Order: sequence, then structure tokens, then C-alpha cells
Amino acid sequence: MATYLDRILAAHRATAAADRRDLGRLRDAALAAPPARGFAATVAATSGAGELAVIAEIKRRSPSRGDLSIALDPAVVASAYASGGAACLSVLTDAEFFGGSASDLAAARAAVDIPVLRKDFTVVPADIYDARIMGADAVLLIAAALADDELSVLSALAAELGLDALIEVHDEVSLARVLPVLTTGVTLIGVNQRDLVTFEVDSARAERLAAMIPAGVVAVAESGIHHRDDAARLAAAGYHAVLVGESLVTAGDPAGAVEALRVPLAGAHR
Repeated sequence: MATYLDRILAAHRATAAADRRDLGRLRDAALAAPPARGFAATVAATSGAGELAVIAEIKRRSPSRGDLSIALDPAVVASAYASGGAACLSVLTDAEFFGGSASDLAAARAAVDIPVLRKDFTVVPADIYDARIMGADAVLLIAAALADDELSVLSALAAELGLDALIEVHDEVSLARVLPVLTTGVTLIGVNQRDLVTFEVDSARAERLAAMIPAGVVAVAESGIHHRDDAARLAAAGYHAVLVGESLVTAGDPAGAVEALRVPLAGAHR
């Protein structure tokens, strides 16, 4: 039976196969975009100052939870997150499954001065070019969605365009797979605690994988983070940042919800 990820990837790969745009023109447009804001550097600077960095996500809906805040104003939400002390933003741009768009990202980025991750299902070089053109400062590369050669090519292309790549893993096997890619200069590893088959959250997953992440790599924990205690647990495990979506976008006070997650980092981090 097809999983959520299977269905989403099938749709994205079908769209990519039907895309007839000229890659040379896309590349030229991407190279002409204004400089990126330094997503990885911002997370590293925040954690280096002794605080868990919060990557606050703008997310209208999800396949497993349905509508979260379908009518949100991305500029208003981004401003609230920034006022609460978010280090960076993450913006869903997938339309079919998450209700997002490139215009959501552009509006959010224009409203604040912090870096923005394009949260989407990157499968071909055109996706990287599009991310740069729409104003993203970083892209998401999901290990389970990409073959080894795709992961290497896409991460190298992102670096060439000045984008940071957050490489997302879900278990020990996928983390071991991506370690060779770090030689291309990738400095962000995200551990998603959500199971790819059931979409259920395993709250111990990030703690199990933390010890496998090499020193010098910025470690980001994702999914299942709702309260200050969750953030403190992940900070103690060695994470530099948390990426949080559902609990923030549905909060009555998103600025206060972000601020509550900004826990101190005790002791030396990697």
C-alpha cells in the first residue's frame, strides 16, 4: 500500500517529468537572484550564543492532520514568529498536499529579515533553481526521497547557487547513507521524528540518532515538538535547532509559542 510519502513523491516526479522549461534560463535567473541570507550560519550563530535555535514553520495543512490554518497570512505569521525570536523560517510551498505556494514563501521572506527554508519535495535541479528564484535561503533534501546520486547532485547544486541544504533523515540507515554527502559542504542534518509510513511521531527517534551526527554539523530536530520540555530534551541530546510547525501555526499566540521554545543550551555542543 502506498504511503503518504509515496503518493507525494509520485506527484512531484510526474510534475517534474512534464516540466518543459529551459534549465539554462532557470539557472540564469537563479544566479541573478539577490544573495541568500545564510540559513545555516544563522542557526549556528544562535546555538553558538548558547540558545536553541527555533526554525518556525508556516504550514496551512498536512496530509495526516488536514487543515491547520488554511487562511493564514504568511506575512503576518512570519512577523509574529520573528518577534518571538525565531532564528529562521520554514515555509511549505507544496500546493496539492500542504496548501502552500511560492507566493507564501515570497510574502513571508519580504516581511522579515531572517532566513527562509523552502520546505518542499525537491527531486530535480529545476526545484533548486525555483527555490533560489522565489527567494529561499535554504532547501530541503529528504534522504528517503532521493537516490544517492540525486542527493549528491542536488546538494552540490544548492551550494553552487548559495543555498544551504537541510538534509533530512528518518532513521539510522538513512543517516548513514547521507554522511558521505557531507564532503560536499552540507552543514545541516535534520532528524524527522515522524514515521514515513504511518506519519506517527516517535519522540525518541531524534535522541537515538543524535550520537551519530558528526561534530561540526548543525543538527536540527523536526516534528513532534510542542512544548518547552520537548525543546529542552532535544537541546540536552545535542541538537542546535528545532523545526516546529503544527504547534506554532495553531497557537493563539505564535510569538509567545516561539519564545517558549528558545531554551538555553547547557554545556558544549558539537
